[in-house]
Amino acid sequence: MKASRIAAAGTVAASAVLALSAPAFAHVSVQPEGVAAKGDYAVVNFKVPNERDDASTTKVEVSFPADHPLSSVMPQPLDGWSVKVTKSKLDKPITAHGQKIDEAVTKVTWTADGKGIEAGFFQKFPLSIGALPEDTDELVFKAVQTYSNKEVVRWIEPQKEGAEEPENPAPVLALSAASEGGHHGSTGAEDASHTEETEKTAKDTTEAASSVDSSDTTARVLGVVGIVVGLAGVAYGVLAGRRRTNA
Repeated sequence: MKASRIAAAGTVAASAVLALSAPAFAHVSVQPEGVAAKGDYAVVNFKVPNERDDASTTKVEVSFPADHPLSSVMPQPLDGWSVKVTKSKLDKPITAHGQKIDEAVTKVTWTADGKGIEAGFFQKFPLSIGALPEDTDELVFKAVQTYSNKEVVRWIEPQKEGAEEPENPAPVLALSAASEGGHHGSTGAEDASHTEETEKTAKDTTEAASSVDSSDTTARVLGVVGIVVGLAGVAYGVLAGRRRTNA
């Protein structure tokens, strides 16, 4: 009996350790390639794991936040998947690059052409998005994952401050502080630097050409002077010879 109690207690303790050390279930998430800075454009990846052993993921839908519409959303071609971009009219038009925009992308849907994401694997779905808003620190998306057995998992629950992570959390993209001058400011700086370098190169080339021209002119003048001096020497020699003969 004592041995049985010890064994039972050991089993309970081992189970507790495993429960505490077991990682949380993977869920749909979004991460930028590099930095997602406010006011800039970014490439982001929606990472979708397959959490089922008996089915594959055949469809992924990502809905965009209506309170921060994005004027540009472009998917990257992905082997084995077809993609559909859905646009909708905005209740309040936004201004981007000096133009008023009254519609924006509200959803992107990927559908598997073959088996999709099989058990034990994950897939990244890349998007180029922008311009990112400047009045928030994060963008909250909603994702819907459909399996080959028709099961649907909705990753749409927001994370509440101070609360535990929900069972099906929505993907959240954290935004970093705006880069100095923003995307377009950086480009302008690069253009200015390139222009300055081009002007310097042109100046150096002009100065070099002027130096070459000056050297050529000096050489020509010296050459002409040499010829004149040579002719004068020949003439002097001839005259001197005639004087000796006459004498």
